[in-house]
Amino acid sequence: MKPTARISLLIAIIAASLELPAARGAVVTPDSATVATVNGEQFTTVDVPVYIRDLSGTPLGMDQPPGSKIQAYSFKVNYAPASAVQSITFTRAGITSALTPAFESSPSSAGSISLIDSFQESTNPIPFTLNAAAPGNQVAHLLVTLAPSVTPGTVITLTLDPTLTQLSNDAGTTSETPTGATLTLVNGAITVIPSIPVISHIGILLLALTLAIIGMRVIRF
Repeated sequence: MKPTARISLLIAIIAASLELPAARGAVVTPDSATVATVNGEQFTTVDVPVYIRDLSGTPLGMDQPPGSKIQAYSFKVNYAPASAVQSITFTRAGITSALTPAFESSPSSAGSISLIDSFQESTNPIPFTLNAAAPGNQVAHLLVTLAPSVTPGTVITLTLDPTLTQLSNDAGTTSETPTGATLTLVNGAITVIPSIPVISHIGILLLALTLAIIGMRVIRF
């Protein structure tokens, strides 16, 4: 083999060996952020869970060393049609409900609402379950009060903004994002269903009395 060929082969082997660590560290399955898909009765406030799934091998997570845990998140949810929503709130729930955030904000605008939370790892670690079944652990929820005019069959889409939805460590030095292929977004929806009338105790007694009277008349005749 000629010296130049040997040198080329050696360079190729070295280059391949340098690429191996990157290949091993590549994210096979990203973490995920999910807004649930639920049914909601007319004239009610609908509870929509929001989840984060922590999978091993990603830049942030329970399998990573201190300083590289998921300790902060930002979600932005766009909802449509906005006319179907009378009011909406976005708050912590599930595994973050008992934690004290170092920072928290829930800005909103027409047709969208966000939730931003950051927790100090040393005092308020978020207790994710590593490799939990989809959709992962609940960290927040949307409370959506439906507009009185909304009709059964209406579907309200709940879409996560790919630019403003991300996860990070508490220092904000490492992030997982959709654009970085380290975070998958799963959008949700509310399907409006007919309201089921609730009969009061008095109503039940009146109904029973009416049925009893009808029964007595049937027996007489």
